[in-house]
Amino acid sequence: MKFILSSHVLLKSLQAVSGVLSSNNTLPILDDFLFEVGEDSLKITASDLETTMSITTELTMSEEPGVVAVPARLLLETLKTLPDIPVTFNINSNNFAIEILAGEGKYKMSGHNGEEFPETPSIEQGNSLSINSVILAEAISKTVFATGNDELRPVMSGVLLELSDERVSFVATDAHKLVRYSRLDVKSDVTTSIILPTKPLNQLKNILMQNDTEVKIEYSEKNAFFSFGNIHLICKLIPGKYPNYTAVIPTENPNKLHIERLPLLTAIKRVSIFANQSTNQIRFTITGKQLELSAEDIDYSNEAHERLNCNFEGEDMEIGFNSKFLQEMLNNTDADEIIIEMSQSNRAGLIIPVEDGNKDEDILMLIMPVILNN
Repeated sequence: MKFILSSHVLLKSLQAVSGVLSSNNTLPILDDFLFEVGEDSLKITASDLETTMSITTELTMSEEPGVVAVPARLLLETLKTLPDIPVTFNINSNNFAIEILAGEGKYKMSGHNGEEFPETPSIEQGNSLSINSVILAEAISKTVFATGNDELRPVMSGVLLELSDERVSFVATDAHKLVRYSRLDVKSDVTTSIILPTKPLNQLKNILMQNDTEVKIEYSEKNAFFSFGNIHLICKLIPGKYPNYTAVIPTENPNKLHIERLPLLTAIKRVSIFANQSTNQIRFTITGKQLELSAEDIDYSNEAHERLNCNFEGEDMEIGFNSKFLQEMLNNTDADEIIIEMSQSNRAGLIIPVEDGNKDEDILMLIMPVILNN
C-alpha cells in the first residue's frame, strides 16, 4: 500500500477527528486512526466506541487500496513539526509496518490490522432533518455548558433535542441552571425527542464554526448520525427519560430587571472575587433604578459592593445567586441587554436576552437562587 498527500492537509484532517480519541481506551486499537485508502481518496476514522467520526480527503497519488490502523499520537506529533510538503506513506500489507517519507526525513512506526478496528454502526430506518451548520453550532454553544455531570442522573449529562413541526429546541440543565434554545425556522416532520451526549456535540461545535453548510441529522432509537461536507459523525444516544423541565420554569414573574449585559457581567466578575469560594454567593439588592451587587467571605473578612443603574419594574427585593453560574450564562449570550425576571427570593430567576432582531431565535435561561445568609 502506498499513497502521497500534503502534510498540512493530512494534519488538518487528523485534527478534525482527533477530539474523539479517548485517553483510557478499553481496546488498544482505539489509540489509532483507521486509514482506508481508496484510488484517489483517504478516509480517516477515529472512535471511542460511543462516538465515531470520519473525514475523507483527496490523495495526490495512491497505489494498492487497503486499510491500516495508524498510531494516532505518534503521527500527530510528527506532522505538527513538518512544513507543508508532500508526505509519502509506504505500508507493508503483511505486517502493517509503516514508513513515512517527508523531505529528507524517513520515519518508521508499527501499524495494526485495520480489519480489527470496530465497525461503525449504521442508521437503520431512522428519521432525519436538515439544519444550517451556523445555527447548529450556535445551539450547541448556548446550551452544552449548562449540562450536568451527575453519574446518578446520566440523562442530564446530555443535551435534549426536542423536535416538532413548529420548532426545534435544545435544552440543557444540571438542576441549578437551565437553558432552552429554540429555532422557529427549523422544523421536523416527526414530533419526538432524543438526548445527545456532550462529547460529540463539543467535537461538532469546533468544526461547524468553520463552515456554513447544511448538516443532515439522522437518528434512530440508539444512535444519531451527523453528516456535512466530507465529515461524518455517529454517536450513541443517552437512553432514558429527560426530566420535565417545563415544570420548573416560573410563569408569573412580576419583578423585571432590565440591564446592560456587559457592565453587569464585569461587575459580577469583580464582586465575586470577594465571595466565599465554596458557595460563590452574590447578593442582588434592587431598589428603584439601582442594583447593588455585594459579596462577602466572613472567614477572611473580604467584602465587596458595587452599584449599577438599571430599569426595574416591581417591588424592592433581595435575592442571592451563584456568581459562577451567572457568569457562564451571561458569557453565553450575545445580547447587549437582558431582562432578569423574578417573583420571590426563593424562586428561580429567568434571564431573557432582549430581542436583537432575530425573530426565529428564542432563548430562555433559568438560574436557581441561593439562600442568603444575613
